[in-house]
Amino acid sequence: MKNILKISFVLFLWLMCQYSIMAQSENRELISGLFLGISFERFVAQVESNTSYRFYYKSQDILELRVNMSAENNSLSDILSTLFSNTELKFFIDDNQNVYITKGVLVNNTVHQGFKIPSENQNIPLEGQAEIAQQTESTTLDRNTLWEIGSTETHDGSGYATLSGVIQAKSTREPISGALVTGPQISDRIVSDQNGKFSVRLPLGRQSLVVQGFGLGQERRSINVMGDGGLNITMEEDFISLGEVTVSSNRPINVEKVQMGVETMDISTMKKMPLLLGEVDVIRSILTLPGVNTVGEASVGFNVRGGAADQNLILYNEATIFNPSHLFGFFSAFNPDMVNGVDLYKTGIPIQYGGRLSSVLDVEGKYGNAESIQGGGGIGLLASRLNLEGPIGKNTTFNIGGRTTYSNWLLSLLDETTGFNNGRASFYDINLNLSHQIDGRNKLLFTGYLSGDSFRFERDTTFSYSNRNLNLSWIREQSDELSFKTTIGYDGYEFNIISDLNPSNSFDFGFDINQFHFKSLANYTAIPNHKLNFGVSSILFSLNPGTISPKGTGSLILDQRVDTERALESAIFINDEWELSDRFSLSLGARLMFYQFLGPTDVDIYQEGTIRTAETVVETISYSSNEIVQPYFGPEFRIFGRYLLNENSSIKAGFSSSRQHLHMVTNTSAIAPTDTWKLSDRYVRPQIGNQVSAGYFTFIPSRFLEASFEVFYRTMDNLLDYRSGATLILNNAIERDILRTEGQAYGIEVLLKKNVGRLNGWLSYTYSRSLLRTSPDELGQKINMGRFYPSNFDQPHDVFLVLNYEITKRVMPAITANYSTGRPITLPIAKYDYLGVERVFYSDRNDFRIPDFFRIDASVNFEGNHKIEKLAHTSWSLGVYNLLGRSNPYSAYFTPINGTLQGFQLSIFARPIPFITYNFRF
Repeated sequence: MKNILKISFVLFLWLMCQYSIMAQSENRELISGLFLGISFERFVAQVESNTSYRFYYKSQDILELRVNMSAENNSLSDILSTLFSNTELKFFIDDNQNVYITKGVLVNNTVHQGFKIPSENQNIPLEGQAEIAQQTESTTLDRNTLWEIGSTETHDGSGYATLSGVIQAKSTREPISGALVTGPQISDRIVSDQNGKFSVRLPLGRQSLVVQGFGLGQERRSINVMGDGGLNITMEEDFISLGEVTVSSNRPINVEKVQMGVETMDISTMKKMPLLLGEVDVIRSILTLPGVNTVGEASVGFNVRGGAADQNLILYNEATIFNPSHLFGFFSAFNPDMVNGVDLYKTGIPIQYGGRLSSVLDVEGKYGNAESIQGGGGIGLLASRLNLEGPIGKNTTFNIGGRTTYSNWLLSLLDETTGFNNGRASFYDINLNLSHQIDGRNKLLFTGYLSGDSFRFERDTTFSYSNRNLNLSWIREQSDELSFKTTIGYDGYEFNIISDLNPSNSFDFGFDINQFHFKSLANYTAIPNHKLNFGVSSILFSLNPGTISPKGTGSLILDQRVDTERALESAIFINDEWELSDRFSLSLGARLMFYQFLGPTDVDIYQEGTIRTAETVVETISYSSNEIVQPYFGPEFRIFGRYLLNENSSIKAGFSSSRQHLHMVTNTSAIAPTDTWKLSDRYVRPQIGNQVSAGYFTFIPSRFLEASFEVFYRTMDNLLDYRSGATLILNNAIERDILRTEGQAYGIEVLLKKNVGRLNGWLSYTYSRSLLRTSPDELGQKINMGRFYPSNFDQPHDVFLVLNYEITKRVMPAITANYSTGRPITLPIAKYDYLGVERVFYSDRNDFRIPDFFRIDASVNFEGNHKIEKLAHTSWSLGVYNLLGRSNPYSAYFTPINGTLQGFQLSIFARPIPFITYNFRF
């Protein structure tokens, strides 16, 4: 009996592994089984004996083909697509379950009585050949159809024609940006833009296209180019793996593109990283990249190539986010379920963006699934999130998401001596993205964002701040060569401080900034070897620098208000990406900025050649509403060149200039809720920056390694610093307390990245210096006697290591390690008696440094099973932040205790912090 059971069990396994092929329905036969090293003919015999499929092929075409894969309820078309992906074999399955396989010749119409190869003229006819060829629902048919592009009447006689189209995700119908379009006749790598559009110049005749993108399968199209025309391509997400298939291009985008100083990260990469409290975080993710750092843990904002935090333009679907954080910097302002990916421009900033000196962080939001209602979310120790997306009718999609926190329990666990154990903190954010396809050439996009934070450490004072954003974009495809994107919107930020414990001193203090913006961008590709971008933009600023009012009838606080500021900033811009040859390309851009500081306001005029004080005012000029108080005009330039040394390496160099009319008034290193903003006026001039950079970029195909080496040098003028004892809040004459400052920054950035394989990640190293000095023509006090001194965010050495290892498709541990030089600090170095009073003598500004920073984080992501049909897809993220429990200093400060000045070191996370998050999608 025991032997019979053994034989039965072995026989059962053999049957399941060799040819467990199941017919699921009359219309769709799915295949399951383990096919290890068998010939293709044996594979065909097993399929034909258990299904209604019948194969037609030539024996010599498949003689060397071996089948080595596992399948579980997969369609035959998916299996054959995987088997033939790196061969010349092609296939077509007709309605009668006949499978035709050819080598080198596309099959799309044949008869099954005796196999024969079709002629080139037996392609499926297309309607409107000069128009865009639309996709069918069958991806297999798309891959095995010869698509005729244009007609002989639509080419110009040069022997070449222009092929244009849009690349979309099959499941959501959303455009795919950054997809590569390659082919034997394409010398350059063509990349789809943010609207999924691509355009390529091709010789007439038969040829093939290959399209591939991150997290997507590979799509192939055989085309016959007869004239100018188009082809739209849909791509499927690569969820099912029938065997290990590696898809790679000859060189990555970073080698090919003209721009430099650009870093791209998709949301799937961010999800693999061990981040604070288990929450995917856009800001923390970009801090792992070279040239980007922060002044310390739990700080808001980031610094790029020696610039201040307010010199970064942070965009979410074209909306400006002024404060990018929640909960003291523990969470970023971006819900990860509403984000596709991010682009960080450190020097090669696209010409349509302006108004900041250091960088642009462009966060791309998701606009919703077009096929079905889906959702997801996560539950963590401090916060939870939920989102829902799907179609509304035929042409509209939505994506709505929200987050909130329940962090008070954590504050209550703090030591009573900290004074924070009675604190309270909360935040929320709500996103709404809508997409509406008006017709084949017109599309509307809407983005709405609202966030709010509130916290207090003592019972008497509550801090709160919020972001508010509304955007509407209209995308118009005028033709295959010309498209427009026009955006109008509103961005707002405000904060409030309320103190009401002591009735006589109760107050309500507030600040807000509002801007209404308009931008129209055109893309034109009709000129061979040129890609033109041009347009106009305008921003109307309305800024309330601060108000304070009594809180309650018993308060003795007096009403005080700083004059409202208004300004109009406009620009016209144009950029030409010019391909001079297969190896050499240029990107030439210019942007003209027009700025007008507007009334109503009163402006004090000071005596020439004197320090600005109340005593040196000679007259006051009053300006009426909308009257121009102070205009500024100036150009910005973006000039970059790329030379391909070979298929896998390039060198680049460039120059960029920028102007910034909006300034943050702060005496802290990081962005704080109490910071205010200031517009350029008669005395506060616009910040001006210039940067030169050069770099070497390479890709090693054999090891799938990408490497880059960049050097940069930048200068900055008209920065703000402050006199000793300056009043920064509720100051109607801030020009009396500011010092015009100039800066310089330089450094090198090295990045080594591996995106393919079970072990992947990157190593970044930055050496940079950021130095400031009081402008030589500034009157009176000069910091450090007019010498250059380190800025608050000068950290010469910064190293970041990110490693992910895929144990299985469901278990993925990750580790990050970060080392950086301690930031500068000013310390008391002596004390002395003056008229019987003990005084403290301080060092030169930023003459010392706090100890160096070092931290290791670790996490493990556990994915649920990968079955397609189930109620919800779930995963767990758990790990430890600050694995070694290192007490990294955030700052050092001194305070008198019993008459003696004593120093203290502040650390934000001085012990390991475990986290766990449950994520789900349905």
